[in-house]
Amino acid sequence: MKDEILQKSIDPTVHDMLAVAEAAGLETAWDRLAKQLPQCGFGETGVCCRNCAMGPCRIDLFGEGPTKGVCGATADIIVARNLLRMIAAGAAAHSDHGRDIAHTLLLTAEGKGGGYEIKDEAKLHRLAAEYGIPVEGRTKEEIAYDLAKAAYGEFGKQEGPIQFTRRAPARRVELWQKLNIDPRGIDREIVECMHRTHIGVDNDYVNLTLHGLRTAIGDGWGGSMIATELSDVLFGTPQPLWSEANMGVLDETKVNIIVHGHEPTLSEMIVAAAQDPELVALAKEKGAAGINLAGICCTGNEVLMRHGIPPVGNFLQQELMVMTGAVEAVVVDVQCIFPALGPLSACYHTQFISTSYKAKFPGATHIEFHEEHAYDIAKEIVRTAIEAFPNRVPERVHIPQEKMKMMAGFSVEAIVGALGGTLDPLLGTIKSGAIKGIVAVVGCNNPKIQHDYGHVNLVKELIKHDILVVNTGCNSIACGKAGLMVPEAAEMASEGLKGVCQALGIPPVLHMGSCVDISRILVACAAIANALGVDISDLPVAGAAPEWMSEKAVSIGTYVVASGIYTVLGVAPPVLGSPEVVALLTAGAEGVVGGKFAVEPDPFKAAQLIVDHVNAKRRALGI
Repeated sequence: MKDEILQKSIDPTVHDMLAVAEAAGLETAWDRLAKQLPQCGFGETGVCCRNCAMGPCRIDLFGEGPTKGVCGATADIIVARNLLRMIAAGAAAHSDHGRDIAHTLLLTAEGKGGGYEIKDEAKLHRLAAEYGIPVEGRTKEEIAYDLAKAAYGEFGKQEGPIQFTRRAPARRVELWQKLNIDPRGIDREIVECMHRTHIGVDNDYVNLTLHGLRTAIGDGWGGSMIATELSDVLFGTPQPLWSEANMGVLDETKVNIIVHGHEPTLSEMIVAAAQDPELVALAKEKGAAGINLAGICCTGNEVLMRHGIPPVGNFLQQELMVMTGAVEAVVVDVQCIFPALGPLSACYHTQFISTSYKAKFPGATHIEFHEEHAYDIAKEIVRTAIEAFPNRVPERVHIPQEKMKMMAGFSVEAIVGALGGTLDPLLGTIKSGAIKGIVAVVGCNNPKIQHDYGHVNLVKELIKHDILVVNTGCNSIACGKAGLMVPEAAEMASEGLKGVCQALGIPPVLHMGSCVDISRILVACAAIANALGVDISDLPVAGAAPEWMSEKAVSIGTYVVASGIYTVLGVAPPVLGSPEVVALLTAGAEGVVGGKFAVEPDPFKAAQLIVDHVNAKRRALGI
């Protein structure tokens, strides 16, 4: 096997499929990255601006060219404006997800849900209480209607506050208010990002960055949290369950359908339709043994944590799964979907099916999804996949056999339940030092970094230091594939964490869901801080995104730092062209909001940074 293939990933299924791709002359994300090299240095450092037609302008960092744009903007201004626009796009993506879930809840409450139902009535009541919505003597549909309307209102508010921000410790909220970064309304802050970055508006890099914090808080403690909480009401709050991960979950004898994207409204119905007796019978009539459903990226995490549907892989495996020749349909909604999937699927019998009016793709079959007819549309999609099965070319089928068992579905409610209904046992283990701290490792894959290398090695190093890891998104799938999300993985941990995991029968790495479910981690941090009578910034906790690539990750990292949490990135954001902005996001931010960014691509060095931070916080707390 060629060394260059081995260098692209630590996953043997990726090695296998890249060899298949090379033999077939098929292109992957790694090939397209190679064709881009060397990438634009102005773009990488954030010093190019195309916000008006006088440009595009760029700043020469080496002093031999322009030091200001046509309008007079310096590197500090350009970098800060570009960063703010990335935060706006990321916050818009995740918060729009939350808006769509609120819409589905509203339709369900009105009896127009097309097959949806309220599955967690207890959580519905708890959320209603937060919003001051009466529940006594009312049906769950009446309560859900008011809750959906209240959630809708968070997006269009002009003066705030956003309700879920009040879950943060009181001193954190007071700090946000003092800094004028307490979000007023989700959409208002995103719109203001675009206004501020228009030519001739906000040209103070500190002021721009502070508004970025406010916008990101509105995402993490607003739109993303709404998405998570209302999804639990509709689809059920996750509880620990067993599944498997990696490309070996594909079944050569069955119709293989992959759900890909981010929103659970579609995937929930695909899960139901794939079990419909009529469609199972049709699959057998076409020569298949049945229907096999798998997921990828965050849609994969959504159906994993609620139904045990196995993930076939994470972000950089999306093209490789098609190249197995065994996938009848890739069904997508929004976010993290390669437009390259359309032309690639055309090389196989695979049906590439887009479903969102917001997201159309070249070469896709568009079957538009509407919640009012959800189940019927899901059946049409599954039927389309089944009809493709007879067109499979057996000689082109190549399914890597690797797969690994994993546990998933550790919602905050599930964790508290496992501890006997209170956080006291967890606090006791932290105080005793059995668990030194808690670190959230999240985020995407990036072909600039060896696939899964940063994710897996960072997590392995952290659990060796008695640090409990919680994760979401593509990190969850990376760790699942690597065998880190089974109770037996506690053998890789130090004695304290190992003992806790063995006593509870849990892995040292806990799956908390999709990327929007990072909001679950915020809720957990707030609950721990409140129980200890401190702010989140005082806790022995940290965040990390070893292989991030999307604008959503920029918003996520920003709201985590704004919440007071030290966050280590494995890929430098495009800010290095401004030493002033870099200083503000690192040491400067810590003095303002109690959290800060660090960049360290080496996962072993990153782990040491985090361990040192956790130990320093423990000393400050006197534990």
